[in-house]
Amino acid sequence: MADAPPTYFQRLLAADRRWSNALRYAERPGPLRYAAIGLAHSGDSWFWGAGLALVWFWGAPEWKDLALRLFVGILGLAVVVLTIKRLIKRQRPAGEWGKLYRATDPHSFPSGHAARMALLLVLAAAWGPGWFAALLVAWAPLVALARVAMGVHYLSDVIGGALVGAAAALLLVAAWP
Repeated sequence: MADAPPTYFQRLLAADRRWSNALRYAERPGPLRYAAIGLAHSGDSWFWGAGLALVWFWGAPEWKDLALRLFVGILGLAVVVLTIKRLIKRQRPAGEWGKLYRATDPHSFPSGHAARMALLLVLAAAWGPGWFAALLVAWAPLVALARVAMGVHYLSDVIGGALVGAAAALLLVAAWP
């Protein structure tokens, strides 16, 4: 019996793997790899949680409300992303880099880092300050691409994550004007 031709979805997944592999830089030495590592980690939840806690404890009063809103957004988004990951159960790309991510969260879709950065970008655009939103316009996509470059996500993972994060941010802005 002949094998069935690949479905449209299977062809999309194959293209996703090819494009992701073309962007992969994890095994290549050099400064671009180190830049990708730094960018990939700069989207970590502990990094943002610690930074926002510092702003809330020691920041000026006008910054405390924003820090609280962003922190609540990050926490709520984490629940959404982890729920989706548990439902989809897409395995991460094979690789050595990111052992902690691979051990604590073996699922890759959607990317929590891309979701978090998109959430922060949309919230910064809605709630300010403008310079923070402008910074995130450049930073957020670099974090997402760095996750693909370091081999812990496929390109579709970061696209999906960005869409989930942006949607969650829009819901949060509507609920908490």
